[in-house]
Amino acid sequence: MTDSESSRPLTLRDLAAMKQRGEKIASLTCYDAAFAAVLDSAGVDVLLVGDSLGMTVQGRPTTLPVTLDAMAYHTACVDRGRRRAFLIADLPFMSYQTFEQAGRSAARLLQEGGAQMVKLEGGAHRADTIRHLAQEGVPVCAHLGLLPQSIHRLGGYRVQGRGEADARRLLEDAVRLQDAGASLLVLECIPALLAEEITLQLDIPTIGIGAGGHCDGQVLVLQDVLGLTSGPVPRYCKNFLGGTGDIRTAIRAYVTAVRAGEYPAEEHCY
Repeated sequence: MTDSESSRPLTLRDLAAMKQRGEKIASLTCYDAAFAAVLDSAGVDVLLVGDSLGMTVQGRPTTLPVTLDAMAYHTACVDRGRRRAFLIADLPFMSYQTFEQAGRSAARLLQEGGAQMVKLEGGAHRADTIRHLAQEGVPVCAHLGLLPQSIHRLGGYRVQGRGEADARRLLEDAVRLQDAGASLLVLECIPALLAEEITLQLDIPTIGIGAGGHCDGQVLVLQDVLGLTSGPVPRYCKNFLGGTGDIRTAIRAYVTAVRAGEYPAEEHCY
């Protein structure tokens, strides 16, 4: 890869090509311009402006209070700090209940925020929404497994897909969402063997968080990578800052570990 190719903005075609070549995609959440520049320069491929900002930035107990205004604001901040990394923004809770609402919400994140893709949570019942957005030219990342926006229905932050029926449903949902037009899929807190099976079944890249090392890429919350987790530390987290004392070095270590298949290790998997 030439210097110009390595510094130009990444596209969906690039991420798809990485899957085909077996190259791991290194992703992190990001919420501001300063960290966007650091993560970008350290080689992070995908910056996700997650509604996790409700917890990491706003100090809330869940992601549910995050507004579309907040998502558009933070996405625009991150966009101003990046050069190469692909930019994804979450559609927040209750912002995509109808086709019209989903279109308006996605338009704000792409037009005001500079996002290249929006992410939404949910299984097969989201297929029509994804199809509608894709037909309107909006790239969509789907999200299966643990769904933070459904935390009250799930009864807590629990691993999903452990039983045979649940695992089969998640696999079927993944295929349906891809067929509907999703171009990327986040798998959160599911057994590693299930995530591997889903990844092998799909043509689109999978990005895991607590889903084992066989996904096409990994994503973590930035604060977890830097050892700033408040409360219980999830099993899949790893503090890359410990022992380095330097944020840039920690981020590079994360990228290197993902690319080499060293993270996540067995102890980070379900």
